[in-house]
Amino acid sequence: MRRAKLYGIVGGVESEGAMKICTLLLPTDFSECAERAIPYATWLARIAGSRIICLHVIEPIVPVVGYAGLVESVPLADISESLEESAARELPKLTERDEFAGLETEELIVHGEAAAEIVRVAKERRVDLIVISSHGRTGLGRILFGSTAEAVARHAPCPVLIVKPRAEEPTTERS
Repeated sequence: MRRAKLYGIVGGVESEGAMKICTLLLPTDFSECAERAIPYATWLARIAGSRIICLHVIEPIVPVVGYAGLVESVPLADISESLEESAARELPKLTERDEFAGLETEELIVHGEAAAEIVRVAKERRVDLIVISSHGRTGLGRILFGSTAEAVARHAPCPVLIVKPRAEEPTTERS
């Protein structure tokens, strides 16, 4: 009878059968959903001795057709610049939080389609694990908006931990 080997997480140490995690990638859009991945990433980074790259992707702005006369026109360059400034303010706030205390972090802002950029950064930085949250959309919402986490998992050069939303706790109604 064959026994399965037990695999461990080892940061920076070569160990036969162990997963070496030196660099974690934590993509964020600063949403409540993205917050759910932070405890997992920081916990894994602590036990593996890993550094965390906190990544924000600024996606291209597509002008909405048909609403030109309803709102005052704002140049796309101004909106893009505003998004860049906002990300530059928010990313350091993220890495300065208590959860990241004592961990080596890097902040990175890139432009492009979210899933493609996350995969590109993972390849270029030789990331060992991506920790990403999922909005948990199903049905029409998933068809319309797609799943960044799913696209990342399909194309990433490394393992991907997808943090799903917790199932809603049943509520009891009082009469």
